[in-house]
Amino acid sequence: MRSREPDWWYGTAPHWQATLLSPIGALVGEIAKARLRRAKPYRALVPVICVGNFTAGGSGKTPLAILIARFVSGLGREPWFLSRGYGGTHEGPLRVQPAMHTAGEVGDEPLLLARHAPTVISRDRRKGAEAIEASAPRDAVIIMDDGLQNPALAKSISIAVVDGDRGFGNGYVIPAGPLRAPLAAQISLADLIVTTGRADSGDTLAIMALRGMTDAPFIKAETRATAAAAEMKGRRVVAYAGIANPQRFFSMLNNLGADIVERHTFADHHAFSNAEAESLLDAASRNEASLVTTEKDLVRLMGASGRRAELAKRSAALAIETVIEDADLKILTTMIARAIAR
Repeated sequence: MRSREPDWWYGTAPHWQATLLSPIGALVGEIAKARLRRAKPYRALVPVICVGNFTAGGSGKTPLAILIARFVSGLGREPWFLSRGYGGTHEGPLRVQPAMHTAGEVGDEPLLLARHAPTVISRDRRKGAEAIEASAPRDAVIIMDDGLQNPALAKSISIAVVDGDRGFGNGYVIPAGPLRAPLAAQISLADLIVTTGRADSGDTLAIMALRGMTDAPFIKAETRATAAAAEMKGRRVVAYAGIANPQRFFSMLNNLGADIVERHTFADHHAFSNAEAESLLDAASRNEASLVTTEKDLVRLMGASGRRAELAKRSAALAIETVIEDADLKILTTMIARAIAR
């Protein structure tokens, strides 16, 4: 079963659990740094764009990767996604077929990505890149969804996504905090920093401190509901989400004017049981409300049976997209075009 992100990771006051686990986090950080120092990355025959983050959990990587894929297509190149396939049983390399595979086999994010461009999962990123080289045309561009800290594959450009609202939490490394490695060891990996969140989130103390650690450009992105989500206004909904930051989902629904009568949160990448599906269906009937969830949650229910299949049938997904304004978009597209040209 997936574990929930600890609330105290992002608490403002010191927490005894973080203090207790900090020696383990320090060891994890040293191992991560050693892995980066020893790296002898494979350089693929095609450009590699990495979209990652410094912390565990969601920050808006996947919708940004989809936006980048559209830009790559506009350059006349063919985008191919490469994912670890977190949450799936297949180690890969394997090309994801949405009509054939389930989230339990390949992970939820690869299923979403495969709706937009060819997608390969592989625990071993080098093998995944080699599989793409063998299958894709010569004008392909690999877009890695996650993998900033993975040294197995050389990147043409690395983009780090930072949740400007949450920053880096308590500043500790997993499991004491959300960082995947000490921030000072990670910052040099990023060629571009993309902050997501509120309009003023790029001015938070965490982001201002980060600006002092790197010469990489900073741009602002907004992850928001698509225009089609306007139909949520005034609708009574039972909202449920199994993602790293469910509050962002609930806030989007609130901003759209939905009447959330019940909220249900689950662990990130949660695999719903028939009993949980039954409970959610009952909640919707009891409140005479519609069921709304995230795209990631709904894709995990695809191909399910029993009450889970009924839950999938009766649930609507809140579609989201990443939007970047003109000046920042120019920075992003120029850097990507140059990286591809090299």
